[in-house]
Amino acid sequence: MTQETLQASREWWSQRWLDLLDSYRFKKRLERARNYSRQGNVLSIEFKGAKVLAKVQGSEIEPYQVSLSLDAFSDEEWGYVIETLSQKSLFAAKLLAGEMPQNIEDVFISNGLSLFPFSLGDVHSKCSCPDKAVPCKHIGAVYYQLGDRFSEDPFVLFQLRGRTREQIITDLRQLRSLKNPPQTKTTSSENQTSTPEEKVNKCQELLQLNKFWQYNEPLESSLVVISPSVGETVLDTLGTIPIAKDQDNAVTSSTSDLIMNYLQTIYKDVSQKAFLAAMKVGE
Repeated sequence: MTQETLQASREWWSQRWLDLLDSYRFKKRLERARNYSRQGNVLSIEFKGAKVLAKVQGSEIEPYQVSLSLDAFSDEEWGYVIETLSQKSLFAAKLLAGEMPQNIEDVFISNGLSLFPFSLGDVHSKCSCPDKAVPCKHIGAVYYQLGDRFSEDPFVLFQLRGRTREQIITDLRQLRSLKNPPQTKTTSSENQTSTPEEKVNKCQELLQLNKFWQYNEPLESSLVVISPSVGETVLDTLGTIPIAKDQDNAVTSSTSDLIMNYLQTIYKDVSQKAFLAAMKVGE
């Protein structure tokens, strides 16, 4: 299997992790690290909190001890991330299904964080071997092994930032339950006390669309943040819109693309105008 085939078969988040190591200028060292990873020299990998501890068999009888970690986010920073994720049902659904959302980085960036390390210098690694270079081939082998772990379980990457799968799922469920509390059913006596006229008036109040988005309670200005929409749009979620066609009026793929591009343009224009209107109101 060629390197190009391997890259195509990996999940995007796993390949993103490996691209960082592949940017290392010492290519021969990387090749030895890949061989160590493929040949089973990485004897074990385990997590101790947000740190990865591994044993790698080298040229000596005793395996080398390797540690690898990223800067873990604080509880407060994770609180902001989980809050943002809870507001994006599509992101939460994909994570709960074991898949990394394509625009997951936008969630972290909007909170002033970066899920992926910017450079190898952001990866704190250590090896007990005599090689002073960082990363040595033993560290590189563990790095490649983690890339495979990411493909199987995207939550491994979150664990390097300080949150396990169980913690994230629990926090997401708690937030979503708080935002969607179980509604109490109206009793039969309550229904009997409402006259038909009162029910009609109540429906009319609910149908006043011009007041639907109004919020009459005072807001703390320091807590109000207006930001442009990021992440997947409705059009991304829907995918290609099927267009009816017949023998006399066949629709080509280029026609479909033109329509989708037109809708994307409208969506962006409406989003920008909504953002500008919100900024004007928030002044």
